[in-house]
Amino acid sequence: MIAEVKNTATPEQLAQFVKWIEDRGYKTNVSGGDEVTIVGIIGDTTKIDPFLLESMDIIERVQRITEPFKKANRKFHPEDSVVDCGHGVLIGGGNFQVMAGPCSVEGDNLTQIARAVKAAGATILRGGAFKPRTSPYTSQGMGEAGLDLLMEAGAELDMPVVTEVMDPRDVQLFLDKGVDIMQIGARNAQNFPLLREVGKTTTPVLLKRGMSETIDEFLMAAEYVMSEGNENVILCERGIRTFETRTRNTFDVNAIPVLHHLTHLPVIGDPSHATGYTRYVRPAAYAATAAGADGLQIEVHNNPSEAWSDGAQALTPDMFADAMRRIALIREAVCADIEEA
Repeated sequence: MIAEVKNTATPEQLAQFVKWIEDRGYKTNVSGGDEVTIVGIIGDTTKIDPFLLESMDIIERVQRITEPFKKANRKFHPEDSVVDCGHGVLIGGGNFQVMAGPCSVEGDNLTQIARAVKAAGATILRGGAFKPRTSPYTSQGMGEAGLDLLMEAGAELDMPVVTEVMDPRDVQLFLDKGVDIMQIGARNAQNFPLLREVGKTTTPVLLKRGMSETIDEFLMAAEYVMSEGNENVILCERGIRTFETRTRNTFDVNAIPVLHHLTHLPVIGDPSHATGYTRYVRPAAYAATAAGADGLQIEVHNNPSEAWSDGAQALTPDMFADAMRRIALIREAVCADIEEA
């Protein structure tokens, strides 16, 4: 349930209303925008009489929310959320960012790749230190040593670092290392203990859509993180599993505007994992940009044929630089203010 507060209400009146609600055993989420203040009431609101609330002097109107996701719901928070990723990098609310780097951290070539992607315009360094692989016999990543290399490269280039955490027991390690954004991969999209654990931190969380997740299930995964107190969540559409076999996954570009309609959280696209082939990554990135994504995550490697993992979908630094130029043109066309005729 949400209660829209009249713009004539004083801060004291608002505080009294929130206390009145919480004294009755409910949680609240107050969202103050430029034009309207919303109080989200979380709990079994079937016991609340909406007419009683609307009779209060400071309440404009009351609306029941049927969707199970509350904190992620745009109705609770009408304005876009902006997530601070560190190093002065913001995402959401008109702030567009590109995360780029190798699928796996492999060694000294990381800094070379990081310098190249930053020169092309990337603002966040991505790389996998712990790798969830389908086969237990393939490379599982460098682990803690890979985290150290990522953080060293990020510090040198003054870039936030995003990397995947796979185990609730490793969350503290990521915090100790100073990782700027903790990524939850598609295979862990409904690993609820892990979602709750990262939700107990204040570190931004990049949440990827599960391979067979519906949009509502995706938002409920975000709700798990936010319900623990961490509202710094970035959603990532990375393709879903369908009957199509010509690409690694089916890139659900529809999900980008649908998510923007349903939630205030930033939404980015991952064309690398969505398509699985270098030749398709750039067109899919352009489509996500045109669809209104708040950012992209793109795999880049200086020698894809020698990459430890996912070399088939990695762009070379030159390809990435070309893509970034075209992405800027698309954003200029899509996001430009159109004057009334």
